[in-house]
Amino acid sequence: MTDFAWYASTSALVIWIINLLLPWQAWRVREVLEAAQDSFDGVDLSDITVLIPARNEAELIGKTLAGLEHQGQGLRIILVDDDSSDGTSDIVRQSAVPNLQLIQSAPLPPGWSGKLWAQEQGLRAVETPLTLLLDADIELVPDIINSLKVKRLSDNLQLVSLMAVLRFETYWEKLLMPAFIHFFKMIYPFALANKPGTKIAAAAGGCILVETAVLREIGGMAAIQNALIDDCALAKAVKTAGYKTWIGLTHGVISQRPYSNLAEIWDMVARTAFTQLFYSTPLLLLCSAIMLLMYCVPVIGVLGFEGGQFWLCVGAFMLMVGSYLPTLRFYTLSWLWALSMPLVAILYQLMTWTSAIRYWRGERSRWKGRSYQKI
Repeated sequence: MTDFAWYASTSALVIWIINLLLPWQAWRVREVLEAAQDSFDGVDLSDITVLIPARNEAELIGKTLAGLEHQGQGLRIILVDDDSSDGTSDIVRQSAVPNLQLIQSAPLPPGWSGKLWAQEQGLRAVETPLTLLLDADIELVPDIINSLKVKRLSDNLQLVSLMAVLRFETYWEKLLMPAFIHFFKMIYPFALANKPGTKIAAAAGGCILVETAVLREIGGMAAIQNALIDDCALAKAVKTAGYKTWIGLTHGVISQRPYSNLAEIWDMVARTAFTQLFYSTPLLLLCSAIMLLMYCVPVIGVLGFEGGQFWLCVGAFMLMVGSYLPTLRFYTLSWLWALSMPLVAILYQLMTWTSAIRYWRGERSRWKGRSYQKI
């Protein structure tokens, strides 16, 4: 037992030290793009079409469209209603937002995800050089689209994406949603994703500004038609084609999607968690072992080990808490939430196992009333 304690506590500390010292430092908050806070009245956005797929978004779509009114002049909007049954189209028709086109989706063909099929139909109607792929639950602060446009030009980028601010209102949202972004950055380090020539590619599907010609060159959404993590798949396709991509954090892209209880967050994470592991059981087991070492052993050691083993675990626990603080500070949440990381890690690992179990039973994913089966 003593040998195991030494091995576990030493391994936990070493893994945390390596994690924090890796050159790309995924735990830090360095890739940030905010709205310019200038007057948006004179900004010309006539070269951009906002493409929104919407399925049963009657409660949220009004604020999404209203946010687009405060971006600039000439902005075009295409909204594709993906077989909604809650009156989404009626709300869109009643909207006073200018240059808004509503498209009713054709039936979902085999081999497509609903969101990508809706985007593909909308893309066919885009006539501008730039396309802003926007989720139906996303509210944009004034001038953020112009900031995306400026970033694209200044860095010669073909795809620019911003991670939306998630809702942090209920207990479960505060406990789990900042960690969702933290873990996403660990899996897809932004510094590597933004570096040309690396194999890592990432985007946040809620808000992606991309050159329309590039989208069509890679084959449109048909190139990734069955992808569940469609945002990262799109970024990878664009990057593989030799173009430059960039992803960052912001306060200017806000998700309205509520996750009021644990079950809703559980299903959201389980929808794609096993996909991120390429449906690999060995990777699942390896990931579970690493998570236990990183997040559970330090707590066990602080509570139950003695001597050097205790101090090794204290060090690992301090590094674990410290690595989460930049994310909490960025979203102005109390540092005390960092103390919950062992619980958060266990919950996320259980969500990943739920995703795997569903896959083994024949279901790749479920979302918005649709179930996608194993291929």
